[in-house]
Amino acid sequence: MSLGFRAWAGATRLAGPALVLLLRRRLRAGRELADRLPERRGIDGSRRPEGRLVWLHAASVGETVSLLPLLGALRRADPALHLLLTTGTVSAQTLAQDRLAVELADIGCDGGGGRMLLRFVPLDVPLWMRRFLDRWRPDLAVLVESELWPNLIAGCRGRAIPLVLLNARLSARSHAAWRRIGPLARPLFAAFAWISARSPEDADRLRALGGRAVAHDGDLKQAAEALPADMAELARLRRLVGGRPAWLAASTHPGEEAIAARLHAALAPRHPGLLTIVAPRHPGRGPAVAAELGGAPRRAAGEDPPAGPGLWVCDTLGELGLLYRLCGTVLVGNSLDTGQPGGGHNPLEPARLGCAIASGPLIGNVAAEMRRLEAAGALFVAADPPSLLDWLDRMLSRPERRQAMADAARAVADASAGLPERLAARLLALLPER
Repeated sequence: MSLGFRAWAGATRLAGPALVLLLRRRLRAGRELADRLPERRGIDGSRRPEGRLVWLHAASVGETVSLLPLLGALRRADPALHLLLTTGTVSAQTLAQDRLAVELADIGCDGGGGRMLLRFVPLDVPLWMRRFLDRWRPDLAVLVESELWPNLIAGCRGRAIPLVLLNARLSARSHAAWRRIGPLARPLFAAFAWISARSPEDADRLRALGGRAVAHDGDLKQAAEALPADMAELARLRRLVGGRPAWLAASTHPGEEAIAARLHAALAPRHPGLLTIVAPRHPGRGPAVAAELGGAPRRAAGEDPPAGPGLWVCDTLGELGLLYRLCGTVLVGNSLDTGQPGGGHNPLEPARLGCAIASGPLIGNVAAEMRRLEAAGALFVAADPPSLLDWLDRMLSRPERRQAMADAARAVADASAGLPERLAARLLALLPER
């Protein structure tokens, strides 16, 4: 173990008691589950199933969604394979349980013989990670995007567990930060058997930090399946909305809801019966958002959209697939200039469902995806609210222009078909023989 790894291990070992307190605070804030809290310290009464087991880790909702097609490809390629999916957030666990409900035979901590297993990842403390790895003994560990935890990686290396990094991303700022801690960075990136980068730029940065067998295979988020929806509920909402004009502000952050309300006020006189749907990125903000929007009805409270022109707050989890299908004109949030940090959210989710898409100027988190869509005429990047207002007016007034953007968006989103199957084949090649 390098000096950098030993320093990190020592620091996190000393931080263990403070991290226990942190977990308790997160529990009180609703960011952990009481009956699952021991998993965050590697404590789990489950038994490892017999046979080959692949462990895949996704930090949060976006990474979890990107893994779903790969999980399906692995199961189709080897139905006897056991898959252990870990996440770091409650929202990702909830989404995974909902999306994998048919396949999951074991969700809690009581063991079971299912082929799909779902757990929280332990925090990166040496003892806690050791407990996890000793219990599950994975034959292969697959990390997603930028989940680079030194104790996790050192634990896998010490047990000769092959490591793979998928959809790897490394911004210019992160690359500079890793370069400053070279004694830790180079052995960490060199620990992976291979790395699949999401873009050529990411691949170059990863190679410069010591990554080996780095390739740009494509972006799993671009190959994800379309978000699901309750089709009966969709039909009900379509009857309620009727032929009224409607648009969606999706995954909004503080400050963006107020902008959406101002846009609605400006558009409503031009588009009678206009419905503006606001879906905050964090559903827990729903009551505050509704209050800010003048007491707008909330879906989480069982309230339907207003019968006439107005705003509707959709503060439920996992229903963007429903809303994108209901409302084909979409603003992707976390992108407007509100004085807060932005960066955008995944625009390929609405693209897959045939939406005309707009974004604000803050797109650093998803710049590659945004630029691809923009180059194809499938995305409008609004410099400011007035330009966004003009775009919304055009989309609501000219359905043929909205449809042309939607068709272009779907074509871009469909371009990465087959990537999950190709990655699944490479992963299975690293596994020991049965």
